[in-house]
Order: sequence, then structure tokens, then C-alpha cells
Amino acid sequence: MSTTMPTPAKTALRAAQILAAVEVDEEFAAFEAATLEYSSDWQCFTGFPVIERWNLDTDKAPLFREGLRALALKAAVFDLTGDEKLSEIPVAVPVDEMTHAMIAQPQLFARIAARTGFQLIHQTDQEHTDYTAGDFTRRAYRLVWGEPDARYWLVKEEVDRRVCILTQRYASIGMDRAGREHDITFAAA
Repeated sequence: MSTTMPTPAKTALRAAQILAAVEVDEEFAAFEAATLEYSSDWQCFTGFPVIERWNLDTDKAPLFREGLRALALKAAVFDLTGDEKLSEIPVAVPVDEMTHAMIAQPQLFARIAARTGFQLIHQTDQEHTDYTAGDFTRRAYRLVWGEPDARYWLVKEEVDRRVCILTQRYASIGMDRAGREHDITFAAA
């Protein structure tokens, strides 16, 4: 295998093949249903909420599609290089959050991956949420699926700006460190 990044064109071609195989897998419908059902546990204060006018009911299906595409791109890079670190390409924060919901279905996803011949790539300490307008991810994505949905594929600078706004709003209701702590006591009524 190669330790250099494949071209966006080769990555796009392989990602399209991976995604097509996943979507026709016998357990895809169950995987999609389980992932979207997981929505009641989506509690990240700085992931999905960076989406303007975020609405779980209307945003979860489009985000599921984007998460699949991101994982297909990562799997394609791995397939072409065999290198896990190279495969951790930049992904937008909201899309990355959806990939976490997918990975929370390990048995289904592992069986689909085994049958369709791709390697699931995601390791939190190696992930890159520094997606930018002209990066490798965007170039490969555009070659296979067209322009990424700007609602979900937010560039890092915009995510950072929105996180600052969210952090201030959370602090105004006693949720400090962007929702990572509070001093609320739950005394019995």
C-alpha cells in the first residue's frame, strides 16, 4: 500500500463504490433505522447545535446521508493507502457528530463493512474536524456527489465562530464551558 495521499479522483471513485455497496446491503435499512433512533441520545452541545436553526427531526436524515459519504471517503482513502492516519481526512463538525451516531451501531456496521469489503475508519484522537473550503475532502466529495451541503459542511472558522456564540448563550443559563459543566442542584421538590 501507499503512504501518500491518493488523488481526489481515485478517492471519489472508490468512495462511490463503497457507498453504493453499503446502501444495497441487506442490513442497511436496519442500520439506518438504528442510527436515526439513536437521536434521543445526541447530547453534544457544540456538534449539531452549530447548524443554524438546528432541528433534530428535519436534519437527521440529511445528516445521515452526509455522514455515510464522509465515512465512505475515509474508507476509500484507507482502501487506497492502507494508512489509518492518512484516512482521517478533514470532516465538518456536524457531519462528524453523525458518524459517531453511526459508529454507535457496531454490530450492524461491522457486518455491513465485512460484507461490502471496506474498513471503517474513525478514531477520535486522530480525527480532523478542520474541514475547509478547498481541502482534499471537499475536492473528492465534489467529484462524486457535487457540492457539499453547506448547511452541514461548515468550515472550521465558521464552526469556531458559532461555538463562541453557543458558549455565551449556554453561559447565560448557567451551562459553563459550552455545556460541559453546570452548578445546578437537583434538590427534591
